Amino acid sequence: MEIENHKEEVPFEHYLEKYSSLDPQEAAGRLNIVYDAEGRFHFRFMGYAYEAAWPEFEITSQDADAGDLLMTSLPAKTFILRYLLEGQYVRSSGRFMTFREVPVYGELYNKPFDGRCIKRLTYGFGYKLSVFAAAMERIPGALRIKMGDIAYEFELIDGYRMRFIFWEGDDEFPPSAQILYSDNFQFGFHAEDMVVAGDLSITTLKKLCA
Repeated sequence: MEIENHKEEVPFEHYLEKYSSLDPQEAAGRLNIVYDAEGRFHFRFMGYAYEAAWPEFEITSQDADAGDLLMTSLPAKTFILRYLLEGQYVRSSGRFMTFREVPVYGELYNKPFDGRCIKRLTYGFGYKLSVFAAAMERIPGALRIKMGDIAYEFELIDGYRMRFIFWEGDDEFPPSAQILYSDNFQFGFHAEDMVVAGDLSITTLKKLCA
């Protein structure tokens, strides 16, 4: 007897059911993205171009280097579904914020964020900063910035940007990392989506190292 992975499958099926009743023109305007005459949304994720079909949900990549994360991972596909169904484009002021600066509703997610994002980023790349830099350089549009010992800024999805910052360890202290979000995230995404955004971007980096 096959056991369903309810943690991933139930949310995906829930949003998939809602997707068919989506008003695609309203969604495109709300997100400031293109919806074409062939019934496809056009968006960028981690700098790569993708299309999402409507009303039958299917994601396709427009770049051979993008990998298959958005096409094979249920959490990734659920994230895109929620983005298309509930997201809203708000222009960033140019300021960046930590996850803990997200309004009160984010407090419930501080512990998951620390485990799924900060610790995973730190232990995944903290002792391999050259590998981290090489992976970041493969992300279209990623910019090396002057923060910490090494840091990069990149676009997660159209108009929403993130920063990964590292401080090297030494004989006394281990390496540490921080993740910053452009300040429009707090208006366009729920706190749980911001945790998933961090998780998916780290997964993408790891795949770029393979």
